[in-house]
Amino acid sequence: MSSKIYITGMGVISAIGNNVAESLASLEQLKSGIGTLENVRSRHKDNVPVGEVKSTNEQLTAMAGLTPDKQSTRTALLGLIAAQEAVQSAGIKNIREFRTGIISATSVGGMGMTEDLWLDYLNPEKTGDWLKYIEAHECGDSTEFIADNLGVKDYLSTISTACSSSANSIMLGARLIKHGLLDRVIVGGTDSMSRFTINGFMTLMILDKEHCKPFDANRQGLNLGEGAGFIVIESEKAAAGKEILAELSGYGNSNDAYHQTASSPDGAGAYLAMEKAFKVSGLKPSDIDYINAHGTGTAINDMSEGTAIDRLFNKNVPSISSTKAYTGHTLGACAAIEAVFSVLAIQHNVIFPNMNYKTPMEELSFKPTTQLDRSKKITHVLSNSFGFGGNTSALIFSRHQ
Repeated sequence: MSSKIYITGMGVISAIGNNVAESLASLEQLKSGIGTLENVRSRHKDNVPVGEVKSTNEQLTAMAGLTPDKQSTRTALLGLIAAQEAVQSAGIKNIREFRTGIISATSVGGMGMTEDLWLDYLNPEKTGDWLKYIEAHECGDSTEFIADNLGVKDYLSTISTACSSSANSIMLGARLIKHGLLDRVIVGGTDSMSRFTINGFMTLMILDKEHCKPFDANRQGLNLGEGAGFIVIESEKAAAGKEILAELSGYGNSNDAYHQTASSPDGAGAYLAMEKAFKVSGLKPSDIDYINAHGTGTAINDMSEGTAIDRLFNKNVPSISSTKAYTGHTLGACAAIEAVFSVLAIQHNVIFPNMNYKTPMEELSFKPTTQLDRSKKITHVLSNSFGFGGNTSALIFSRHQ
C-alpha cells in the first residue's frame, strides 16, 4: 500500500496543441483553439464555434504510429495519442514491470463513427470492413483500444459520468494504488466531437455563438471541444528513482441529486466534493494557490460553482481561472486535460488567464485572473469538474516536496 500518489508522466491533445509542450506554449501565449468546425458534418457548422483538433482521423492514425488498416474511432485515437505521450514521459520501458492498469473516461465513446455508418449497419445487404466499427460504439471500446496498443493487461475500466468522468478515473486510480491493488495506473479521458453532442447541447440552448466567457456577468454559454488527457500515477515503490512531476494529494466526489442537466443553485454538490478533497489531502482552503475552475461559461454552472467556492473559501478566494476559453469544453476529457494544465501551473509557477472575461458577476466575491500571472510560487492547485446528473468532483494537485 502507498500513502502517496505520484504523477510521473502526462500527455494531452486538444485544440491548442498535440502534446504537452504545444499546449503550454498556447496557454502562455493566450492562444485560443476556438474556431470553426471542420471535421464533423453538421448544419450548425457555421453557427457555433468549437475547440476542435485540426487533424483528420487518418492524420491522427499516423500521429499514433499506426498503419492505415489500424484506424479506430476519433475518440480512441485521441486517447491513444495522449496516453502514449504520458507513458513515454513517465519513462516506462516495460509496461509489465509493475501491476499496471488503465482507467479511461469518455462521454460519447464511438458515437461519431456510428453517426456516419448507422444506415449501413441497418442494411443487411451491405457488407464490408466497416462492420467492425459496430463494437466501437460503446464507451469501453476506446479504453480497450488504448490498452491493447500500450500492452496494459492487469486492469481496465471505463468511467462515464458526463463532464466529471476523467476526474473520477483519476480518483479511482489513486484509490486502487492506495489499497495496494495496483502499482501504477494510466488515468484520464478522451472525447471527440459528434453531431449527437452538438445537437444535444443546441437543444439545451447553452452554446455560446461567440467565444465563451466563463464567470462573466454577460456569459452566454459554453463552446464544445474535443481532446484527451492522461497522467501516469504511481505508488511510492513504482515511482522510486523517477522524476516526480507533482502529487495527487486530494480528491473527492459527490452528487447533488438536483437535476438531470443542471447543478444545484447553491452549489451543494460542488461544496461537498471540494470539502472531501480537502479532507483527503489534509490541506486547508488557505493552502490553495490557484483554482482551475470547471468554469464552463453557462449561467447555471458558473453561478453554482462560484457560490460553492465563495462558501468554502469564506470569500477569501485565491487566484482562479477557467481554461475552457482555450480548449472548449471537452466533456469527459476535460478533467484530465485540466489535470495536465494544473501540473503545468505547479511546474512553471504560472496561472493561466481566464480569457474573454470583462464584467464581474455581482453575486460572487471574486474576479478571475485575466492576465498570465507568474508572480507567486504555485504549490497546491484545486481543479474542479462537474457533470450532468449532479456529478461533482474535485482534485488537488501539489508540488512534490
